[in-house]
Amino acid sequence: MKVIPKNSNENRLLEQPLSVQDLSVQSFQALLSNLLSSMKAGFTLKQVRGGLMLVMGYLLSPLCWWNDLFFNLPVAYGFGVICSWISADLLIPGSIAGYWLSNIAGILLMQAGAGDMLQKRAKERDRKKEILSGLFTSTAFTAIVLVLIHLNILDTPNLFNGG
Repeated sequence: MKVIPKNSNENRLLEQPLSVQDLSVQSFQALLSNLLSSMKAGFTLKQVRGGLMLVMGYLLSPLCWWNDLFFNLPVAYGFGVICSWISADLLIPGSIAGYWLSNIAGILLMQAGAGDMLQKRAKERDRKKEILSGLFTSTAFTAIVLVLIHLNILDTPNLFNGG
């Protein structure tokens, strides 16, 4: 098993709050190293909770390609139905907003779960910064997809074409 020196980059990665954007090859190796050492020492309740949050976040996030049918669309439709109680015209906009919010929730859950799993010491976390980072990441992802669609790099089906 690989021993992590106290001043190595991997150790620094484990002590800092992590976000989804920080998961590079080095941090992935540090994650595996930390998980292997945790398996030998036993998981803490915080790590188990973090693992569950990470899995749930992955299932809700846009990183999982098959999740929409089983997770995001039912959540989005439910949100749209709740919005349609206010006005029947809000079903589609509410569903779109619910879909976007479920993806943001997935990214935030992944970020919080990775932090719980990887941090060895309990640190004060800046929730506001984490939420803003997740919102920025989701908005940037959405903007990139919209630009790719506008430039005809991504093709979309004609769902609303009358003929």
